[in-house]
Amino acid sequence: MTIFKTILLSVAAFIATCMSSQAQEKKLVFTPHWLPQAQFAGFYIAQDQGYYAEAGLEVDIIHPSASVNALNFLVEGNADIISLFLITAVNAVKNGIDLVNIAQFSQHSAIMFVSKKSSGIETLQDFEGRKIGIWMSGFEEVPKALLSEHSINAEWIPIMSTVNLFLLGGIDVMTVMWYNEYNQIYHSGINHDEMNTFFMADYGYNLPEDGLYTLRHTHQDKQDELKAFVAASARGWDFAAQNKEYTINLVVRLMQEANVPSNAAHQRWMLDKVLESREIEHKDVNRFELHHDDFEKAVSIIQAAYNSNIQIVFEDFFQPVLPLNK
Repeated sequence: MTIFKTILLSVAAFIATCMSSQAQEKKLVFTPHWLPQAQFAGFYIAQDQGYYAEAGLEVDIIHPSASVNALNFLVEGNADIISLFLITAVNAVKNGIDLVNIAQFSQHSAIMFVSKKSSGIETLQDFEGRKIGIWMSGFEEVPKALLSEHSINAEWIPIMSTVNLFLLGGIDVMTVMWYNEYNQIYHSGINHDEMNTFFMADYGYNLPEDGLYTLRHTHQDKQDELKAFVAASARGWDFAAQNKEYTINLVVRLMQEANVPSNAAHQRWMLDKVLESREIEHKDVNRFELHHDDFEKAVSIIQAAYNSNIQIVFEDFFQPVLPLNK
């Protein structure tokens, strides 16, 4: 009887070990590329509504700070998946990081410059010699490439996550996102008709931004988990689009828990604009597909901006984990 019990205990221990190992294989860490906000609402919803759990995943969403690039989390092994702008990802590959894009969640550019009309800055040429705010945690590739293309020399001033320096006149121009800082400036008391806006897309830089990226070895080793993550995240975004007020309340609560300043009206604006950025421009492209032309444009920008001859193969870079059904 004692021997039988010992065998049972051994079998139970073995099964528990296997189950623990399987559970460990299904844990994923996702790091968005900015602080908590409605830009990442679909992922919060997927967790809140249990979509990740239904897919057999235990997902931790860990945000970087305003001064740390999400790439650091990936390279240092602290995240399995991150979100990034396409241009940032291409630049990372140029610098030797073996990234792959597993799903493209936005299809348009929302990055722009803004100036006060009172500054007299009306055109790109007026940027010459001016102070331009740029985020410390990255995203500088497109703004710098645009000015370089036009042979404009400006002074780039690193900023954190607020618009205060622009409001106080410490910088002449600020790099902003249409769905975020532009609206923050408006809510701070500067009316739309008191600002000049310079959308990168209007100057030939309409590059898709938020995509999901992982290291190549993770893409090879965790195919099932990555498929489940992207599918569950897609469900989250669909829910967010159909249940905006619930989504805004969730986002605001998460921001408050993270001690990040929150404003429901601003997050509502952000969610609307982010959902617009997910609309398909190329009729032959799936909603999570990276278009080849957009990729080639990003590569050419990086080559020109850094005088680099880097060659990146599209089929190596874009490795979707879900079927791209039209």
